[in-house]
Amino acid sequence: MGARVKITPDGGDVLIVVDVQCDFLPGGALAVPDGDAVIAPINQLARAFRHVVLTQDWHPGGHASFASSHPGKHPFDMVDLPYGPQVLWPDHCVQGTPGAEISQALDIPHAQLVIRKGYNAGIDSYSGFKEADRRTSTGLEGYLKECGFRQVFCVGLALDFCVAWTALDAAAAGFETYVIEDASRAIDTNGSLEKARRDLEAAGVRTITSDRIVGT
Repeated sequence: MGARVKITPDGGDVLIVVDVQCDFLPGGALAVPDGDAVIAPINQLARAFRHVVLTQDWHPGGHASFASSHPGKHPFDMVDLPYGPQVLWPDHCVQGTPGAEISQALDIPHAQLVIRKGYNAGIDSYSGFKEADRRTSTGLEGYLKECGFRQVFCVGLALDFCVAWTALDAAAAGFETYVIEDASRAIDTNGSLEKARRDLEAAGVRTITSDRIVGT
């Protein structure tokens, strides 16, 4: 990573807070281990950023990524869907349910945009930028470019899926991209965390900790 140069967020920087929702927190349908530990560092980071975007998993009932939609299958099994391999999940973040709500413990009143994803019944969507078919856009890239952002900082849940995919797509879109690791947590199923780390490094995404950010 080189020298631990401090980063002072300015008008060209945006913090993307990924899927800090009740179903991914302790007691939720797809709880990420130690998931609630991201809330305090995210709240602290958000105070250092003028610009913050949130993402929100927002599935219809019976979504293709749910194990319950595939007879005989169980959560964390793999299946092939028309767009490629898919991990099957417990039913989670179903539209309009308490589990889909963004955690009330997040204290980011100045967040400017919420990107909902995963609402197409047949396509999962880990990334805040593109759905899992890798063609359908959420509109986030256009928004960030129209606003003139240059650097993207990703935090949230889960590090090895939605955070990593969001960061990879940010880098592919031409943004200088960081993942703030102590403000993220992973599910780590079937080697997913190690794969995510390799993919992020290969894409030039920088992994840092929140103490690199001035104002935290």
